[in-house]
Amino acid sequence: MSSVDDLRSACDYWLTSDLPPKSKNEIVAELLALKKKTLRELNADFLTVAHRHQRPPAVANNGKDWTTWLILGGRGSGKTRAGAEWVRGIALADPSARIALVGETEHDVRSVMIEGESGLLSIHRQRERPRWIPTRRLLQWPNGAMAEVFTAENFEGLRGPQFSAAWLDELAKWRHAEATFDMLQFGLRLGQRPRQVVTTTPRPIALIKKLMNDPSTALTRATTRDNALNLAPSFVEQVLARYAGTRMGRQEIDGEIIEERADALWTRAGLESCRVAAAPDLTRIVVAVDPPATAKKGSDACGIVAAGRAEDGTIYVIADGSVSGMTPQGWASKAVALWRRLAADSLVAESNQGGDMVRAVINEADREVPVVLKHATRGKFHRAEPVSQLYEQGRVRHAGFFPALEDEMCDFGLDGLSSGRSPDRLDALVWAVTALTFGARAEPRIRSL
Repeated sequence: MSSVDDLRSACDYWLTSDLPPKSKNEIVAELLALKKKTLRELNADFLTVAHRHQRPPAVANNGKDWTTWLILGGRGSGKTRAGAEWVRGIALADPSARIALVGETEHDVRSVMIEGESGLLSIHRQRERPRWIPTRRLLQWPNGAMAEVFTAENFEGLRGPQFSAAWLDELAKWRHAEATFDMLQFGLRLGQRPRQVVTTTPRPIALIKKLMNDPSTALTRATTRDNALNLAPSFVEQVLARYAGTRMGRQEIDGEIIEERADALWTRAGLESCRVAAAPDLTRIVVAVDPPATAKKGSDACGIVAAGRAEDGTIYVIADGSVSGMTPQGWASKAVALWRRLAADSLVAESNQGGDMVRAVINEADREVPVVLKHATRGKFHRAEPVSQLYEQGRVRHAGFFPALEDEMCDFGLDGLSSGRSPDRLDALVWAVTALTFGARAEPRIRSL
């Protein structure tokens, strides 16, 4: 490949086509063979090689032009580069642009947004590069565009100035997030359509949730894995091995908003403390099923959770096979398949949603499955409370990661889930743990060959 234009065409084709691995490897080899000067030029032409999550969206949540572009991303996902490139595009296209650069502290703005490896000074071609004037906290482009530094520590500094665009970095960790954001909105009043981009690792703060639900917001999500080719292989390998699936990993790697409800029966920290890599030999295993009332689209899920009891009496949660939108025959087949795979002793099912029907559909899938029906006489909270106490006593452990189940556990309070939906996975968990503890028989486990 002899020219940058040819390389751009190849990259565009690569990004939009499902090429076989050999073709991708050939393109990578040609990329590595380019001279440093060509690579620098290509690097400055960012949209050619940008990930999809780094490209400005076309429309907002409401299908119209967006006012806020919210990029929720894990560590190293490329969100800083996306924000810097968006500002660069605004500044080079509009000599009259007046841009606010807002971070938690002045050090954060300078070290990450301006002077960082993906910051504004690093991404420009030499002839386009703005001049950084630290004493005035100002970036000045050759064409006349300007960007000024502001911080959440001194949000009153946003009172008075006016802007046509703004870049807000790591908003989720700002100490005065709401006050700073509100003050900035009053200043976004220049030009035909003032816009702002927010780049942040998510946290469950009210402002982030508000922006996500705002019709004028365009939401983009990104994970650390999405940008793995631009990160040190050892970093990706070690971080994923250590944190993948954990609360911290889901937030810092996957860019998820992890809720923490004050009145929930379980806490994230408590679940992390009871996690183990694998369960020991188990003397008894049950698969518990919480059947849905209907099989319509959007109806409740069918909770299917497996747990086992070790020799010392400790309960280990070992599988979450819950499914949604299936017919009774569908979820029964899934439950039986899990029962077979784990060589479980029995299948426990809640009978409130048609007890005889539950047994019938399970036996239709496999007549050999010993079905134990349980009728709920108390509310979900009161059934779950004793099980949560077993967790606090260290008598229940999770053998692996169960994100969807754990989300329900940490969002379940006296009034149920905050979403108002049924806690199907949690119900199945409660039935499984209850079957192995409260009133459980201590018979030996027998297998026929």
